[in-house]
Amino acid sequence: MSSLPEQFLTLHSKVGIPPLPAWAIARPRQTECLSRGALGPLTVVAGPAGSGKSTLVLLWAHTGKVPGPLAWVSCDSGDELPGVFWPCVLEALRHVGVDVTATGEAPARGDVLDYVFIVRLAAGLTARSTPVVLVLDDFHPTAGSALAEGVAYLLKRAGAALRLVVVGRRDPPLPLHRSRLAGELSEIRMDDLAFSDRETAALLDQHGVSLSRPSVRALRERTEGWAAGLRLAAMSMTGHSDPEGFVREFTGDDQTVASYLLEEVLDAQSTDMRGLMLATSVPERVNAELATALVGRTAGRLFSAMVEQNAFFRPLGHGWYRGHQMLVTFLRLRLRHETPGLTGELQRKAAVWFSGQGLLAEAVRSAAEAGDWPYASRLIVHQLAIGQALGLTDDRFTAELFRRMPHHAVTRSAARHEPEPALLCAAAALSRGDTPACDEALGLTERALTRLSDTDAEHSARIRLTHSVIIIQRTRTSDLPAAVRAASTVQALFGEVSPEALSERHELRALVLSTLGGDELRGGRLKAAETMLLTGLSAATAVGNSALRRSCLEDLALLQALRGRFRAAAEFAARAEHPTLTARSHPERSGAAVLVAKGWVDLAGDRLAAAECELSRAGAALQSSPDPFVRAVHALVLGLTSIAEGRGDRALRTLASSREHVTAPWLVQRLDAAEREAHVTRPRPAGGFRPDGDRTRAPDAAPPQIFGSLSGRELDVLVHLAQMMTTEEIAAELYLSVNTVKTHLKSVYRKLAVTRRTAAVRRARELRLL
Repeated sequence: MSSLPEQFLTLHSKVGIPPLPAWAIARPRQTECLSRGALGPLTVVAGPAGSGKSTLVLLWAHTGKVPGPLAWVSCDSGDELPGVFWPCVLEALRHVGVDVTATGEAPARGDVLDYVFIVRLAAGLTARSTPVVLVLDDFHPTAGSALAEGVAYLLKRAGAALRLVVVGRRDPPLPLHRSRLAGELSEIRMDDLAFSDRETAALLDQHGVSLSRPSVRALRERTEGWAAGLRLAAMSMTGHSDPEGFVREFTGDDQTVASYLLEEVLDAQSTDMRGLMLATSVPERVNAELATALVGRTAGRLFSAMVEQNAFFRPLGHGWYRGHQMLVTFLRLRLRHETPGLTGELQRKAAVWFSGQGLLAEAVRSAAEAGDWPYASRLIVHQLAIGQALGLTDDRFTAELFRRMPHHAVTRSAARHEPEPALLCAAAALSRGDTPACDEALGLTERALTRLSDTDAEHSARIRLTHSVIIIQRTRTSDLPAAVRAASTVQALFGEVSPEALSERHELRALVLSTLGGDELRGGRLKAAETMLLTGLSAATAVGNSALRRSCLEDLALLQALRGRFRAAAEFAARAEHPTLTARSHPERSGAAVLVAKGWVDLAGDRLAAAECELSRAGAALQSSPDPFVRAVHALVLGLTSIAEGRGDRALRTLASSREHVTAPWLVQRLDAAEREAHVTRPRPAGGFRPDGDRTRAPDAAPPQIFGSLSGRELDVLVHLAQMMTTEEIAAELYLSVNTVKTHLKSVYRKLAVTRRTAAVRRARELRLL
């Protein structure tokens, strides 16, 4: 020691393993990682201030699971003074019994790399039979400095004789990429250092703080497991009257946290770096280009240094980073305190930049945070992204944002003949089920639309299209004619906007096609309805909208049942009842249509009890969500079921009760035909064997017989009969007169030895004629 200059008499305070703090929490998983890492040449423990890096390495050092003598050097924060580092290393090695006498004196100048000294030190280490572990705590040399190059050279020359453990707030300027590729690098970073729920509870227990499991989890999530944040919270909660309430309000603006971050993180930065950190805290994520847009090119050049030298910034991939949420909260608070008004300006810059990059969600969010509601609304309308505000897509960010839009922003814009804010106000209100507020906003929109300038035809078309989409969503379950008119308007406006704007708007096509397809179904135009509904189903599935997907499937199930395609009807009904997507929009339909379709499928299969059950459920659903069309079809199928059961009187009552709201001529014709069938229906016999194939036939009865083979035309009639078509429908389908069909039916009944259609179908299936 006497050979050292006087200013280095503090040498002993920099070497040797420090004592383990009494408050250290046992972390066996992490210390085991260190033990495994020390079997290789290099271990890096990197994390932000207060993340528990040094404490973790101390825990490991005191476990005794170190593969050799452990030399510890506590470095100065920042660059080492010339000639200090290497004497400290030699003294640390001597301190644990490593003979370094052959190494000679450490270089007096730390700014020049002394290769001879490094080679001698490495040779002394390699002559040992056991490796030496060297811990460099708080090691932050300048990249390219003689100190950094010297440590890298020692690591290379010493080989397996040296196990280097580097602890710091950022990656050391060592050849990490090369070591990583060679499998010679072990890394412990912020995610590894983050406390678990169990460790958080143990830390709180040290301070006499007891919290429920949900509160422990909430505190850990809010701090992201940051050790300093957790300890500061625990200290603040000691003796607190309501620790659970404290957790709910604990953020980066807590005084103790703010003071720590100000001293340990922010005030340690240069003026330019400090400004960059404050400015880039405004957006949720940031990259180099956005940083430059916010602070200018000169300060923006510091971005890579900021994210590389500060472990509070986490990489998200593709050049994006986000700050630790407690740091971000603190920085935003500090920004508002130091430069009031700058936050809004930075948010506007971010909004413009995000918009230029096609990142709509972040552009709208930034504009809303800046309070620039007209710009935020214009972004949504211009991009035809109204489906996001209505909940038609996965991303419903706009609905949440625009709930905060002040009413005066809507009224002022409408007075200036700018309807976009009113449109978004209506959409946000509708998404939360507030139809009066939606109607009020739509009223403001419609007054603004009457004065809308047509100088920009496409801009005008996008506004009108957005308005009509909101009308569809507002009325599609309560006023179908209004929804159909709006859907027709949207379909026409599709041709007035650029194809690029519509290329990814599957949700708008799904909404329009499901609405128009449902209208075609109700009008009896089944082929057109099927085309629209299938296309709408594909679009709804592509965008992940369960409500629109189910709507299309329900109508398709009913459509196929109306066409007598019961296998397809059953498949669509099954898909409708087992959605694979998460519901995205409201309100959803009652499900009565799919229940009616299922009932019809059961009727066609002569499962009369099952049909009655499904139709009963459909009736209950129609009570809560009336739909005149589905109610009429429900009555038709219920009437046909009664006919199949031989209960003509009940069928007539059911069919008569369905007439009030039925306007579609094709559906009236079907009800009329069913009534005629009901008038000639005879009661179904019960008990014992009946020659007509009733299911009450005794088990030991003779197998069914056929009296004469069926002609080709009789087989055609039988096939259509199995689809539960009426006599008139069979006649129309086969281009025969009704009387001719009746004649064929009589012949089919006689040859099959039955007297009713359901028995004929069942007998034909038993004989494998169907």
